[in-house]
Amino acid sequence: MRRDVFQAIADPTRRAIIGLIALQAMTPNALAEHFDMSRQAVSKHLRILTECELVKPEQQGREIYYLLEMEKMKEVDQWLEPFRKIWVARFDELDGVLDRMKKKNKG
Repeated sequence: MRRDVFQAIADPTRRAIIGLIALQAMTPNALAEHFDMSRQAVSKHLRILTECELVKPEQQGREIYYLLEMEKMKEVDQWLEPFRKIWVARFDELDGVLDRMKKKNKG
């Protein structure tokens, strides 16, 4: 079964792992320290993230470090872009309403 990016980010633990790996490459053991779960459970999440191509394992000596694949994150960003534009427009409208209310209250 081929997984996609959205299946990967649907899980809050995987989103947290992505957030940690975005800051720096980490080993499964280092990641497990941040969660109340076993290293094996973290490895399962890493396997799913790897299958979705959001993270990439890289061997460094005896350790495997996981790095974030920023290019793949662009897929999420592109999907969100239309929604971002809607919210920016709504906030701009709200700013206008608040400005008119302030002027009305001053006058």
